[in-house]
Amino acid sequence: LASLSFFFAQDLPDGDYREVIKSGKMLKARNWDVMKNGILNYRTWCLAITYGFCFGVELTMNNIIAPYFFDQFEMNIEIAGVLGACFGMMNLFARSLGGITTDMVAARFGMRGRLWVLWTIQTGEGLLCILLGRLSGNLAATIIVMIFFSTMVQMAEGASYAVVPYVSRRSLGVVSGIVGAGGNAGSAVLQAIFFGDSFSTQDGISAMGGAVVGLTLLVIPVYFPMWGGMFCKPNPNITEEDYYLADFTEEERAQGIADSVVKFAKEAQSERAADFRPKPTETVETVV
Repeated sequence: LASLSFFFAQDLPDGDYREVIKSGKMLKARNWDVMKNGILNYRTWCLAITYGFCFGVELTMNNIIAPYFFDQFEMNIEIAGVLGACFGMMNLFARSLGGITTDMVAARFGMRGRLWVLWTIQTGEGLLCILLGRLSGNLAATIIVMIFFSTMVQMAEGASYAVVPYVSRRSLGVVSGIVGAGGNAGSAVLQAIFFGDSFSTQDGISAMGGAVVGLTLLVIPVYFPMWGGMFCKPNPNITEEDYYLADFTEEERAQGIADSVVKFAKEAQSERAADFRPKPTETVETVV
């Protein structure tokens, strides 16, 4: 798949980067400016931390869940491995389900709906994680809660990356990379804090759930001025073009570096709440 993507995929709707730059339709980006804009956007770090508590939780559970079944319920290692694998199997559908859910809600409520979906799913993940650690004496209940917990974990990952592309069009690669790295870093932190010598495994699972609930509150300050946030309304004086072109200097705009971003800004009007989206131009037919 990687080879097919490399040799046959197209970088942009207008063509490959090399061709578009050579034709003059787009100028080569200034790498430091792209990096700086992504790093200095506070939304990047809010989402990186929250992603650390969904994807990071997934990686952590993949490491501990089979030994947990083996130790806690005194079953043989093969069965413990099979039950532990059920956690990862939710990836077959649940991450996509998170994206589908946020798209359905955004169709009516726009970006504010996406943020509410992300917060709701990931908070539910944390609550189920707390419950999972309290069921250490009941195998059947542990398996059932684990499956629902895993589903919420993967859905939160899909809901996270439904927001990421809108943080910065110019620095999309930087933002995506930092958020993704937040997932791996989150796993390292979680395992160091909750699954060392300070907690038993079941208590560590519940404590990790509490951390998920607490850190997911970082979704609340994520605010897009043209769309609003969870509790804040949008600023009617700021448009999508204002927000995304703020990453460019006047000189860069004059050189055409921001032209592709202008196209994206027009498409991004779909992230407004349904009542505030531009209405299609009506065609009036003249009957002779």
